[in-house]
This record gives sequence, structure tokens and C-alpha cells, in this order.
Amino acid sequence: MCGIVGYLGPRPVLPLLLEGLKRLEYRGYDSAGVAVRSPAGIQVCREVGKVASLEAKVGLERSRFAGTEGIAHTRWATHGVPAERNAHPHRDDKAGIHLVHNGIIENYTTLRKALESKGHSFQSETDTEVLAMLVGELYEGDLESAVQAALKQVTGAYAIAVMAESEPGVMVAARKGSPLMVGLGQGEYVVASDPSAIVAHTTQAFALEDFTVCRLSQDGWRTSNLHNAPVSPKVMELEMKLEEIELGDFPHFMLKEIFEQPEALRNTLRGRFNAEQGEVILGGLQQVGRDLVKARRIVLTGQGTAWHAALVTEYMIEEFARIPCEVQYASEFRYRNPIVEEGTVLVAISQSGETADTLAALEEGRERGAMTLGVVNVVGSSISRMTDAGVYLRVGPEIGVASTKAFVGQVAVGALMAIYAGRRRHLSIEATKHLLVELEAISDKIRAVTAQSDLIRDLVAKVVDRENWLFLGRGYNYPVALEGALKVKEISYIHAEGMPAAEMKHGPIALIHDGMPCVFVAPKGSQHDKVIGNMQEVRARGGRVIAIATEGDEAIVPHAHDIIRVPECPEALSPLLTTVALQLMAYHAAVLRGHDVDKPRNLAKSVTVE
Repeated sequence: MCGIVGYLGPRPVLPLLLEGLKRLEYRGYDSAGVAVRSPAGIQVCREVGKVASLEAKVGLERSRFAGTEGIAHTRWATHGVPAERNAHPHRDDKAGIHLVHNGIIENYTTLRKALESKGHSFQSETDTEVLAMLVGELYEGDLESAVQAALKQVTGAYAIAVMAESEPGVMVAARKGSPLMVGLGQGEYVVASDPSAIVAHTTQAFALEDFTVCRLSQDGWRTSNLHNAPVSPKVMELEMKLEEIELGDFPHFMLKEIFEQPEALRNTLRGRFNAEQGEVILGGLQQVGRDLVKARRIVLTGQGTAWHAALVTEYMIEEFARIPCEVQYASEFRYRNPIVEEGTVLVAISQSGETADTLAALEEGRERGAMTLGVVNVVGSSISRMTDAGVYLRVGPEIGVASTKAFVGQVAVGALMAIYAGRRRHLSIEATKHLLVELEAISDKIRAVTAQSDLIRDLVAKVVDRENWLFLGRGYNYPVALEGALKVKEISYIHAEGMPAAEMKHGPIALIHDGMPCVFVAPKGSQHDKVIGNMQEVRARGGRVIAIATEGDEAIVPHAHDIIRVPECPEALSPLLTTVALQLMAYHAAVLRGHDVDKPRNLAKSVTVE
């Protein structure tokens, strides 16, 4: 997991590698390192902690790292504690192989024992050092061949960049199950696990497919499979713009991305419906639209925030299209022998399109005969290439680890899919037009929520010292309560639980005590009176009620200590507004508690290991 950067070309490599690592910091990591080929050989520097610490350490002996080719890495621990010995790059003990790796080598224990029996001595607890040793054991002067041979013995996921001491001007990259791209410049190459580390240098790039090896040299590049058969990648123009991954005037990327949501939502919706005609136009589903409408059952799968977006989508599909629908954690779907009948559609939801658990669920669904759809943000990502069809979110890069605008995009795409299928099954033209008109108006209504950022900060300041919060909602806003609790946990490290408001009295009400923050997601809707009843239950036990309520709703005033107002909209679309208020609550709680909002501890932006 986490970040890989490699460079081969004419420019001084160290500044470029450090810049690339900084652009990948949002992915989460615990240590970092670089390997640079200098006139004296490949020089390595590794450090626990932030890239800034690595930069300072390298700066003490910068002349040692003069060169024009190198690899770098930020590590999120899977094997071995955060320590310099476990940081990347790793080196073998005989052939001068230097390697960085994202992913998990599942059979590393077996491989390590075999290598130890051949006299190899290990310095770390990592699976990555095992891979470096294996490449070294098989190396006979041709790095590409050694990598191909080594990867034939590997079980698991990997994205790697490799250099050999005895082959200057050559770098080899490979991938299976973990993302890796190659940027093509003028006489130079940038290898990276994320386009954000490439776009400052070139917009021409290609993504490596599974089991693909790429050899880069001063004479050109070639791609092949593990058996050395040529592979032809698709070179594409990166859509990401440099200014999209820079902070601008905001103190944190998360706040920037919360405030970007009105425009992000417009981009998601642009060209995808005609409200006057009551028509939804999803080009990505054009070839499979008839099969979607005729589906007997839809299974939505994802992890974390994407799973919460799937829950909202489930409610909309069942209400508008009347198709049986269920939501399953991707991590559970693959391993529980799921029932996939004829007419089942599996929808994989992921911001990155690289989430390992979701990819595994997708593979299982395909194997069992389901039609597969993807809802992802990153063009060309693994999920987008594996599915039969899909819809891109188009919300732009999301740098903050805690997802914000991707959730709004996922819910909006879910609404379009539900309305698309619903119009062809049960929805009247009048109902369809009304929903689309309301969906079109949501962007401006989100702006009305973000305008309350200072009010929300002041409200949060009253309860930010409390270590346990509850988030409660009914119907469409039960998934919002789950998402609000997740956001608070992710970045403020406050223990928070989300649940259906009615579930509280079946046990969790025992937790309520004086001043405990209980956040009710309570816009006007079919269960509004029931939610007010739940508020009364909390107040009677001394809890502090914070309500997310509709503008002009006076009935809620006597029952809440604090109220955040959202504009009125149809109940099914209310998560697009109420979620934004909860994002701001979590953000301000984290800032007030002094935490690193964009890079919360222990978390990675894209979870590419199971």
C-alpha cells in the first residue's frame, strides 16, 4: 500500500522523487525512503515518520544522492513495525537489487525459508525484502528476466519498481492487484502508484495491467507479461490538473474538498439528464441499460464510505425502480459463498477504483455469472477496466484521506441509476421530472450548508472534549448517520457510533448520560415525528441533542440543544445535504483537537491490500 515514485531521465532525480512523495502523502504512511543511482553506486536513505524527516536526513549528505534515476516509497505497515529496517527501498544481499513495493506477498514465509536455506540473510520483517532477495537470487545480468521469473513464484498483490546495481539506465516496473502507472515524457519516464505524482511532469501515461512487466531504459520502453510475450498498453491523457491537487487558499485539503462539492456535483450530473424531458442519459450504461432494467436483483458492494453510499442507493433503487436490492461489504461477499442467480447485477463502488476488497468481490461476482457495473472516480482504474459497464463520478481528485466529495458523487450517481431504471419500470414522467429538477438544484443547496461552517465550528466546540458520540437517523438518513460517525472516528479520533434512531432504545440507550453528544440527522420526511420521539428519549436521560434539520422546521426546536439547518429537498435526496453538515462537524472537531486532518493516523487513502 501507499506510494511509489520512480524516475529515469536527464534531470536531477532527488528533488523530483521528494516532490512525488509529498504529493502521495495523502495516501497515509509511516515511513519513507529513496534509492538514487549515483556515480558511486545506488545510494539509499530511509526514515521513519514524515517525508519532511526523510528530506532533512538526505539534506545532510545531499551530494551523495546526485543522479538522474531513482526510486522512492512511502510505506503503510503490513509486515513489521514502523522502523528504518522495514522501510523501503529494500536491497538484496548479493546482486545489488533495490526494490519498492505496494501490496502483500501472501507466500512470503515459504519463499523466505527457501531463500534462507540458500544462505540469504534478512534484515527486516517485511515481505518486500523477500521479493528483493528472490529477484536477486534469480538475477543473471538481465533485470527484466529476473523480475519476470520471480513474479511467477509469487502469490499475492504487488506494484513494484526495481533497479539493479549492474544495469545503469534501466528500471523495471510490474503490477498485479495494486495500481501502478508509467508517465511518458520527453526522454524521461515517471513511474508512480498515483497520477498525482506524474501530472507535474507529463500528462501522457499508461496504467499497467495485472501480470504486466515494463522495462524502461534510455533506449525506450517495452511491456510484456510474465512469460515475456509483448503487451500493448493504452496510452492516455491524464485528466487531472496540477491546480486540483494543490491547496490554494484552504488550510486543509479536506476543507477544500468539502467546499468543492457544489461544483463537483455539477460535474457529476452534467450532460447526464434532461429535467424538462424527464430523461436520464448514462452513456456508460448504454449497452447494458436493458439488462439493468430487467435485473431480478441488484447487489451493491463497497467498503467504508462507499458502503454507506451503497446503502443510500439501495433505498433509492427499491423505492424508484422496485428492484430487490441488497448491500454487502465487499470483504465479506467473496468469502461467504454468496448466492448469485441469473439476473443478478453486481455494482462495485469505490473512489479509487483500486480497493482490494472490492476488486475481490467483483472477481467473485464475475466468476459466478453476474453482470458487473462500476461506480468509480479514477478513469482507467482496475474496477473500471474489469466491469461490463459503469459510471464515472467526475468529482475530481480527492486528496484528503477522509472521503467527502466522492461520497456525494456516489450518492448522485446512485440516484441517477435509480431514476433511470425507475422511469423504465414504475416512475411516472411527472415524478421523474420532479426528481431531476430537485437534483439539479442540490448544488446550490449544498453551498447553503457550507456557508454555515463557522456556526458548525462554534457548535462543535461545545462538545469536542467528549470522547463518545452517537449519530442517529431513520430511513435515508440512517446511512448518513453511519457516515457521520465514520468521519468523526477517522479524523478526530473520537469514538462514535452510527445507528438507526429506533435501534437506540434496544440497548445503546444505556450509554446516554449527562452531556453526551447525540447527533440526530432529522430533516423533514416520512419518519420525522418518530425521530422527534427519539430525541425526547435522549433528552430525558441527560444527553445533548444536536439536530440536522430542515430550514423552517420549528417543531424540532424544543427538542434540540443545537440545530444545523439544511434547505428543503425530497427525502431521497436529503443525504446530499445532511452529509455535508456532518463532514464539517468532523472537520472542525479534528482541527479543534489539534489533529492532522488530511493525514489521520493509521489510515491510507486507497486500501489496496485485503
